Amino acid sequence: MSRVAKQPITLPKGVEITSNANGITVKGPKGTLTTHALPGASVSVDNGVANIVVAEGADDKFGGTLRALLANMAKGVSDGFERKLELVGVGYRASMAGKSLNIALGFSHPVVFEAPEGITIETPSQTEILIKGSDKQRVGEVAAKIRGFRPPEPYKGKGVRYSGEKITLKEAKKA
Repeated sequence: MSRVAKQPITLPKGVEITSNANGITVKGPKGTLTTHALPGASVSVDNGVANIVVAEGADDKFGGTLRALLANMAKGVSDGFERKLELVGVGYRASMAGKSLNIALGFSHPVVFEAPEGITIETPSQTEILIKGSDKQRVGEVAAKIRGFRPPEPYKGKGVRYSGEKITLKEAKKA
């Protein structure tokens, strides 16, 4: 069995894991997440600790994958995940209108992005976008979609970037 699968998952208070033929469900204060069952791997829960059980002769990589998925789901339904994006450039700004994110990125039109179900988007300032949700994969996917509207360019560094992302700038042409 893989080393990752051997590590127990300590469940935060109020989080419960149930397993059935359709998949594995994690319930908590911030919602419910479900994943499909992986072949040869199952979950056993006792006293707030979940352990991954890999069947004899089964491929053990599924045990590590299932453990990582369940740990992220347990953290998501208790604390949640967030990604912060920064807008760098003159005139680049973001604002919320209901569930729609309006972003001015130097195009001739504003970019309008509808927040998907289970994801909340906030704009603490005009140059910051905060994406929150209980599903780590969906939060990362939404952040990548928004960043994809205008990724940072390598000469001046303008565009949408993750908070703390380092952009290596290229040197301009020399005459």
